[in-house]
Amino acid sequence: MFIPLYDTNPVERIKLQWVTISIIALNVVVYLVVNWGAAAIEGGTHYFILALGHVPSVSNDLRTLPDGYGLIPDGIYVTTTITSAFLHADFWHLAGNMLFIWVFGDNVEDALGHFRFLVFYILCAMGAAMFHAFAFYQSDAPLIGASGAAAGIVAAYLMLHPKTKVWVLFLSRIPVLLPAYVLLGGWLAFQVFMFVTDSNGVVSWASHVGGALVGLVLVVLMKRRDVPLFDRQVRLPKAAQTVPGTRDLPQERWGRQ
Repeated sequence: MFIPLYDTNPVERIKLQWVTISIIALNVVVYLVVNWGAAAIEGGTHYFILALGHVPSVSNDLRTLPDGYGLIPDGIYVTTTITSAFLHADFWHLAGNMLFIWVFGDNVEDALGHFRFLVFYILCAMGAAMFHAFAFYQSDAPLIGASGAAAGIVAAYLMLHPKTKVWVLFLSRIPVLLPAYVLLGGWLAFQVFMFVTDSNGVVSWASHVGGALVGLVLVVLMKRRDVPLFDRQVRLPKAAQTVPGTRDLPQERWGRQ
């Protein structure tokens, strides 16, 4: 549909989006470990996907994992809603999710603060997996990927900065500058449409919808008190800002240098 490249919205309250960077780094490390280490384990990559992915039928107590795959005890199987968000099927699956987190995560982290953003991300990942398990109650297919958590970030960004312009590659080749409410609003609407119309595809549209719903609610509850929603705060470019203490200057003719 589109590839996000860059948004024109700088961070204002934090010096570095270290939680966003850490999440991306951890996803990359897990991907490398799973893919490089899979060769030494019977079952290969499939072992990690089944053992650490979130399987709806197992989550809903309809099935149990095969012997040897129970890395997560039954009593805390809910933690696979988190571990599954750090597993990816291939490089492009990983790259696409990390690009969304990189472009939009810094401003959400800026609005929430470091610790609350980390909690926000985890809860979005959990909500995405739980909604998927609710929608596909009897499914034996493990859910993996950070796209549900990324959808939560996208929804939160839309609530915070709908007027911000975002550079994207439309149809993967045409650079376009669009306001977030058009771009991200359309993206979220597409996720809902696909969830309703495509229930048998490989992509879990349900997890995207679930993550987005959690993100919409949490950003309102967890944002800093001084952070407005919907870009209500007027931001002037530096050239148009007033300088304190200049109102009492004498009214003289100013020359050019």
